[in-house]
Amino acid sequence: MNYGFIKASALTPKIRVADPCFNAASIINSIKEEYKNKVQLIVLPELILSASTCGDLFLQAALLNNVKTQLKKIVDVSAGNKALIIVGLPWEEAGIIYNAAAVITDGRVLAIVTKPYLSENELRFFTKFKPEGDLPFKKIKFFNDEIKLGENIYFQPEGLQFKIGVIFGNNAFLPDSCIPISLNSDIIAHCMAINEEAGFDEYTDTLLKAKTALYSNAYITANAGFGESTQDFVFSGRNLIAERGSIVALGEKYLGKPLRYDIDAECIVTERRKIKKRIAANLPFNKNSSSDDNYTVISYKPEPETYKINQKLERRLEPHPFIPENKEKRRQRCSDILNIQVYGLVKRMKHIGLKTAVLGISGGLDSTLAIIVCAKAFELLGLNKKGIHAVTMPGFGTTDRTYHNACELTKKLGAELEEISIVNSIIQHFDDIKYDINNHGAVYENAQARERTQILMDIANRDNSIVVGTGDLSELVLGWATYNGDHMSMYDVNASVPKTLIRHIIRYYSEHEADESIKAVLNDILDTPISPELLPAKDGAISQKTEDLVGPYELHDFFIYHVLRFGFSPAKIFYLAANAFDKKFEKAEILKWLEIFYKRFFTQQFKRSCLPDGPKTGSITVSPRGGLVMPSDAVYDIWIQELENIKEI
Repeated sequence: MNYGFIKASALTPKIRVADPCFNAASIINSIKEEYKNKVQLIVLPELILSASTCGDLFLQAALLNNVKTQLKKIVDVSAGNKALIIVGLPWEEAGIIYNAAAVITDGRVLAIVTKPYLSENELRFFTKFKPEGDLPFKKIKFFNDEIKLGENIYFQPEGLQFKIGVIFGNNAFLPDSCIPISLNSDIIAHCMAINEEAGFDEYTDTLLKAKTALYSNAYITANAGFGESTQDFVFSGRNLIAERGSIVALGEKYLGKPLRYDIDAECIVTERRKIKKRIAANLPFNKNSSSDDNYTVISYKPEPETYKINQKLERRLEPHPFIPENKEKRRQRCSDILNIQVYGLVKRMKHIGLKTAVLGISGGLDSTLAIIVCAKAFELLGLNKKGIHAVTMPGFGTTDRTYHNACELTKKLGAELEEISIVNSIIQHFDDIKYDINNHGAVYENAQARERTQILMDIANRDNSIVVGTGDLSELVLGWATYNGDHMSMYDVNASVPKTLIRHIIRYYSEHEADESIKAVLNDILDTPISPELLPAKDGAISQKTEDLVGPYELHDFFIYHVLRFGFSPAKIFYLAANAFDKKFEKAEILKWLEIFYKRFFTQQFKRSCLPDGPKTGSITVSPRGGLVMPSDAVYDIWIQELENIKEI
C-alpha cells in the first residue's frame, strides 16, 4: 500500500580531490546505508565523484576516464535496488566536457543530465550541451549500454504521477533557468557545490522557500562538504530539503550525516494541478534553449509497496493543521482571522445601512467568538454596543454554567441582553404536532434549535437588524446543525473557522485585546465542554457532549483539512492521522471516527448547498458559491469500502 510518499536523502560523503576511486568507495558505502533505510531517492553533490575543486585537472584524460570506471562500480552496486541515485560528475563525450550528473537505478544509468547555465569560471573547463535536431538529448554509449545525454531530462516512476528533475549549484537561483525545471519537476534533485560564506545560508533558504512555494514542489539539496580543497574555499556540506514553501529538513554543517525525509509527492502533484497551467501560460520561455515543451521523460520501476500501514514516517505530521505551532505565528493567525471576520461584518452592515445586530448567545465557543466579532465591528463603525442585541434562550438542556457565562459576557462587552425562554413555546409546539415530550429524539432536539432561530429572525425584523450566525466550519462539514435552525442566519461570521481554531482565537482575544474584567468569563467558556445543550441536564451539568457523539473535533478538523485541502484518499488520511495522533488515539478509534466523518460529510451536503453568506478566513471553505462544489446526491460507497479494506489488514 503506497500513500504518495517518497523517502529521499541528501548525502555528502567524505571525498578526496581528484581521487574518483576513493570517492566511489565512499559513495558506495553511503548508498548501501541508504538502502538499509529504504530510501527511494538519493541525491549527492555536484561533481562529487571527482570533487568540484579539481580546477584544470578537469582537463586531464586520466581523471575523466577514471570517473567513468568508478561510476561503473557504483552502477554495479545498485543492481537489485530500485532507488534512484543522482551522482554529480565531470563527463567527457566526443572531446567535450560537461558538468553533469549520472542518474542511476537497479544496475543501469538512465541518463547523464548536463548543467545548462555555466559561470565564467566553469566555462574554462565545461561546455553547455547543444541538442542534435529537435531532441533535447543525444544517445551515447556507456560500456555496453546506450544512454541519453542532455540537459532537459526528467524521471518518472512507473505507475506514479510525479516527475523528478535535476538542477545544479547556483542554477537554482537563476530565474530563467528555473522556470522550465520548476514547471516540469515535482521533485528537484539539487546537486550543489557552493562554498561556505557568511550569510549564504539565509540567502539559500529564502530563495528555495520562495521557489518551492511558487511552484508547489520540493528540493533535495546536497552540497559539497568535507574533502573538497580548502585552498581558497571551505565547503560545509549543509544539506536541506524544502517542500512547498518550507525548509522541512536541515542537516548540520561539516558532519556529513545523511539527511532523510518523507516527501509527500501526492500532495505536491495535487497542488501543482491547480497552478501549473496558470503559471505556464504567463511565463515566457526561450524556445532556443530549455523550453517547456522541449524535454524528455524517462520512466523507471520504483520499489513497490514501500510504505506499510504500521510504518512511522520520517517527517513530523502536524496534528492540528489549522493551528500554527509557533506561538508568534499562532498569535498572528488568530489576529488575521479575527480581523477578516470583523471587517466582513463591517462591510455587510455598511452595505445594508443597519446600526443593530442580533445573535443568539449560549455561553459556548461559537457564540462567544461571534459576539466578540460584533463588538469589534461596532467599535470600528462607531456604533453604540447596545445595538448588539444578544438573546439567551434557555431550553431543556441549558445549564447554570453556560447561562451565567452568556449573561456575564454580554454585559461585560457592553451589549444588550434579552432572555427569552423557549420551554413553554416548545411544549406548546409538541402539543400542537402531537409529539411525546418524553421522546428525546431528533424532533426534541431540532425543534429547540428552530425555535431559537425563529426568535432571532423575528427580533431582527422587529428591530430592523441583521441576524449574525455562529455556526463554524467543523459543524458545517459534519452537518452538525439543524436544517433551517442554527444552520441559518443572515451573515455567518464563523462559517470558515474550524472548531479547534475558534478556541485559540478566543484565547488570543482574551490575552491581547480584552479588558481584565472579561478574562475570567472567557477562560471559563474555554474550559466548558462543547455541547448544543438540547437534552435535559443531569444534576445541573451538561449531559450532551458533542464529541462523545460525533467524535473529537481535533480528529475531524484533521480530516477536514486533508480531505478538502488536498483530496487525499481515505487510506492515506487514516495513515496520516495514525502517524499524527499515534500517542493519543488508537488506530481503531481513528478508523471509527473517520468512517463517521465520511458518512456525515456526504449525507449532509444538502445543508451546505444553501448556506448564508460569510467571510472566507483560510484556505478551506464550504460555501456553495465556489468554496465547495459538491452534489447533494453523491454516495460515499467507494470511500467507505476503502476504509473497510483497511480493517482487514
